Amino acid sequence: MNATNVVILALSITLFGHGKQKANAAQNPPAAPATDSAASTSAMASDTYVIGPADVLTITVWKEPTLSGNILVRPDGMVSLALLGDVRASGLTPPQLADQISTKLKKYIQDPNVSVVVAQIHSKVVYMLGEVVKRGPVDMTPGMKLLEAISSAGGLTDFANKNKIYILRNEAGTQQKIPVQYKKALNGDGSLNLVLKPGDTIVVP
Repeated sequence: MNATNVVILALSITLFGHGKQKANAAQNPPAAPATDSAASTSAMASDTYVIGPADVLTITVWKEPTLSGNILVRPDGMVSLALLGDVRASGLTPPQLADQISTKLKKYIQDPNVSVVVAQIHSKVVYMLGEVVKRGPVDMTPGMKLLEAISSAGGLTDFANKNKIYILRNEAGTQQKIPVQYKKALNGDGSLNLVLKPGDTIVVP
Protein backbone atom coordinates (compact mmCIF):
# COMPACT_ATOMS: atom_id res chain seq x y z
CA MET A 1 0.00 0.00 0.00
CA ASN A 2 1.50 3.34 -1.08
CA ALA A 3 1.37 6.61 0.93
CA THR A 4 -1.60 7.99 -1.08
CA ASN A 5 -3.75 4.94 -0.29
CA VAL A 6 -2.83 5.19 3.39
CA VAL A 7 -3.99 8.83 3.54
CA ILE A 8 -7.27 8.01 1.77
CA LEU A 9 -7.93 5.09 4.16
CA ALA A 10 -7.25 7.30 7.22
CA LEU A 11 -9.62 10.00 5.96
CA SER A 12 -12.34 7.40 5.33
CA ILE A 13 -12.03 6.03 8.86
CA THR A 14 -12.15 9.55 10.34
CA LEU A 15 -15.23 10.56 8.33
CA PHE A 16 -16.95 7.29 9.25
CA GLY A 17 -16.27 7.96 12.92
CA HIS A 18 -17.71 11.49 12.76
CA GLY A 19 -20.80 10.21 10.94
CA LYS A 20 -21.36 7.55 13.59
CA GLN A 21 -21.06 10.12 16.39
CA LYS A 22 -23.64 12.35 14.70
CA ALA A 23 -26.02 9.44 14.26
CA ASN A 24 -25.67 8.50 17.91
CA ALA A 25 -26.27 12.10 18.94
CA ALA A 26 -29.42 12.23 16.83
CA GLN A 27 -30.72 8.97 18.30
CA ASN A 28 -29.73 9.89 21.87
CA PRO A 29 -30.05 13.66 22.31
CA PRO A 30 -28.56 15.04 25.53
CA ALA A 31 -30.96 14.97 28.43
CA ALA A 32 -32.51 18.27 29.46
CA PRO A 33 -30.92 19.68 32.58
CA ALA A 34 -32.72 18.58 35.73
CA THR A 35 -34.67 21.21 37.56
CA ASP A 36 -34.96 21.37 41.30
CA SER A 37 -38.75 21.16 41.48
CA ALA A 38 -38.68 20.88 45.26
CA ALA A 39 -36.79 24.17 45.56
CA SER A 40 -39.15 25.79 43.05
CA THR A 41 -42.21 24.57 44.96
CA SER A 42 -40.73 25.78 48.21
CA ALA A 43 -40.03 29.22 46.72
CA MET A 44 -43.61 29.55 45.44
CA ALA A 45 -44.98 28.40 48.77
CA SER A 46 -42.81 30.91 50.53
CA ASP A 47 -44.37 33.74 48.48
CA THR A 48 -47.87 32.74 49.58
CA TYR A 49 -46.99 31.81 53.15
CA VAL A 50 -48.76 33.91 55.79
CA ILE A 51 -46.32 35.15 58.44
CA GLY A 52 -47.16 34.51 62.07
CA PRO A 53 -45.77 35.19 65.58
CA ALA A 54 -42.43 33.49 66.43
CA ASP A 55 -41.43 33.18 62.76
CA VAL A 56 -37.91 34.38 61.89
CA LEU A 57 -37.61 36.61 58.83
CA THR A 58 -34.58 37.57 56.79
CA ILE A 59 -35.16 41.17 55.72
CA THR A 60 -32.72 42.59 53.19
CA VAL A 61 -32.59 46.23 52.11
CA TRP A 62 -30.27 46.53 49.11
CA LYS A 63 -27.08 48.46 49.88
CA GLU A 64 -28.32 49.10 53.43
CA PRO A 65 -26.67 46.47 55.67
CA THR A 66 -27.61 48.33 58.84
CA LEU A 67 -31.29 47.89 57.93
CA SER A 68 -30.92 44.21 57.01
CA GLY A 69 -30.78 41.04 59.08
CA ASN A 70 -32.74 38.22 60.72
CA ILE A 71 -35.69 39.47 62.74
CA LEU A 72 -38.07 37.61 65.06
CA VAL A 73 -41.79 38.26 64.76
CA ARG A 74 -42.96 39.14 68.26
CA PRO A 75 -46.02 37.55 69.93
CA ASP A 76 -48.00 40.69 69.05
CA GLY A 77 -47.21 40.12 65.35
CA MET A 78 -44.84 43.07 65.03
CA VAL A 79 -41.20 43.35 63.96
CA SER A 80 -38.86 46.11 65.08
CA LEU A 81 -36.86 47.78 62.30
CA ALA A 82 -34.26 50.53 62.34
CA LEU A 83 -35.69 53.90 61.22
CA LEU A 84 -39.24 52.53 61.12
CA GLY A 85 -39.78 51.14 64.61
CA ASP A 86 -42.59 48.60 64.89
CA VAL A 87 -44.08 47.22 61.68
CA ARG A 88 -46.87 44.65 61.54
CA ALA A 89 -45.74 41.41 59.92
CA SER A 90 -48.26 38.84 61.13
CA GLY A 91 -51.02 38.14 58.63
CA LEU A 92 -48.96 39.26 55.63
CA THR A 93 -47.09 37.28 52.99
CA PRO A 94 -43.35 37.99 52.53
CA PRO A 95 -43.96 40.06 49.33
CA GLN A 96 -46.68 42.09 51.07
CA LEU A 97 -44.41 42.84 54.02
CA ALA A 98 -41.56 43.76 51.66
CA ASP A 99 -43.86 46.23 49.86
CA GLN A 100 -44.99 47.72 53.17
CA ILE A 101 -41.43 48.19 54.42
CA SER A 102 -40.37 49.64 51.07
CA THR A 103 -43.20 52.17 51.16
CA LYS A 104 -42.30 53.28 54.69
CA LEU A 105 -38.58 53.53 53.85
CA LYS A 106 -39.22 55.96 50.99
CA LYS A 107 -39.28 58.72 53.60
CA TYR A 108 -35.61 58.01 54.31
CA ILE A 109 -34.17 56.22 51.23
CA GLN A 110 -34.59 56.84 47.54
CA ASP A 111 -36.12 53.83 45.74
CA PRO A 112 -35.54 51.23 48.49
CA ASN A 113 -35.26 47.64 47.28
CA VAL A 114 -36.54 45.30 50.01
CA SER A 115 -36.82 41.52 50.11
CA VAL A 116 -38.32 39.36 52.85
CA VAL A 117 -37.69 35.64 53.22
CA VAL A 118 -39.09 33.34 55.89
CA ALA A 119 -35.96 31.86 57.45
CA GLN A 120 -37.65 29.81 60.18
CA ILE A 121 -41.29 28.88 60.70
CA HIS A 122 -42.47 28.52 64.27
CA SER A 123 -46.00 29.92 64.11
CA LYS A 124 -47.48 26.95 62.27
CA VAL A 125 -47.18 23.34 63.31
CA VAL A 126 -48.53 19.88 62.57
CA TYR A 127 -48.88 17.23 65.24
CA MET A 128 -47.52 13.68 65.20
CA LEU A 129 -49.28 10.98 67.22
CA GLY A 130 -48.74 7.24 67.59
CA GLU A 131 -45.88 5.14 66.30
CA VAL A 132 -43.35 7.82 65.35
CA VAL A 133 -39.96 8.36 66.95
CA LYS A 134 -40.76 11.88 68.17
CA ARG A 135 -44.39 12.58 69.04
CA GLY A 136 -45.77 16.08 69.37
CA PRO A 137 -45.70 19.29 67.34
CA VAL A 138 -43.50 19.66 64.27
CA ASP A 139 -42.68 23.11 62.89
CA MET A 140 -43.92 23.43 59.33
CA THR A 141 -41.86 24.51 56.36
CA PRO A 142 -43.49 26.22 53.34
CA GLY A 143 -45.33 23.58 51.34
CA MET A 144 -44.57 20.80 53.84
CA LYS A 145 -45.84 17.38 52.76
CA LEU A 146 -46.70 14.18 54.59
CA LEU A 147 -43.37 12.37 54.10
CA GLU A 148 -41.39 15.44 55.14
CA ALA A 149 -43.37 15.73 58.37
CA ILE A 150 -42.87 12.04 59.19
CA SER A 151 -39.15 12.42 58.50
CA SER A 152 -39.00 15.49 60.76
CA ALA A 153 -40.52 13.36 63.51
CA GLY A 154 -37.69 10.84 63.18
CA GLY A 155 -39.63 8.41 61.02
CA LEU A 156 -41.90 5.50 61.93
CA THR A 157 -41.20 3.00 64.69
CA ASP A 158 -40.90 -0.74 64.01
CA PHE A 159 -44.44 -1.21 65.34
CA ALA A 160 -46.14 1.29 62.99
CA ASN A 161 -49.06 0.04 60.92
CA LYS A 162 -48.18 1.68 57.60
CA ASN A 163 -51.51 0.73 56.04
CA LYS A 164 -53.67 2.61 58.54
CA ILE A 165 -52.00 6.03 58.80
CA TYR A 166 -54.42 8.96 58.53
CA ILE A 167 -54.59 12.74 58.87
CA LEU A 168 -57.09 14.56 61.07
CA ARG A 169 -57.91 18.01 59.67
CA ASN A 170 -60.36 20.68 60.79
CA GLU A 171 -62.20 22.31 57.91
CA ALA A 172 -64.78 24.99 58.72
CA GLY A 173 -65.29 23.54 62.19
CA THR A 174 -65.67 19.96 60.95
CA GLN A 175 -63.02 17.32 61.56
CA GLN A 176 -62.06 15.25 58.54
CA LYS A 177 -60.26 11.91 58.58
CA ILE A 178 -58.05 11.60 55.51
CA PRO A 179 -56.64 8.10 54.82
CA VAL A 180 -52.96 7.98 53.82
CA GLN A 181 -51.44 5.55 51.33
CA TYR A 182 -48.01 5.73 52.90
CA LYS A 183 -46.25 2.95 50.97
CA LYS A 184 -47.33 4.26 47.55
CA ALA A 185 -46.32 7.80 48.52
CA LEU A 186 -42.95 6.47 49.69
CA ASN A 187 -42.51 4.66 46.36
CA GLY A 188 -42.75 7.92 44.46
CA ASP A 189 -46.44 8.61 43.83
CA GLY A 190 -46.33 12.38 44.38
CA SER A 191 -50.12 12.72 44.30
CA LEU A 192 -50.32 10.67 47.52
CA ASN A 193 -47.65 12.68 49.33
CA LEU A 194 -50.28 15.09 50.60
CA VAL A 195 -49.59 18.77 51.26
CA LEU A 196 -50.26 19.51 54.92
CA LYS A 197 -52.13 22.39 56.51
CA PRO A 198 -51.38 24.10 59.82
CA GLY A 199 -52.98 22.22 62.67
CA ASP A 200 -53.11 18.86 60.87
CA THR A 201 -52.62 15.80 63.09
CA ILE A 202 -50.89 12.79 61.54
CA VAL A 203 -51.92 9.61 63.34
CA VAL A 204 -49.74 6.51 62.99
CA PRO A 205 -51.44 3.48 64.64
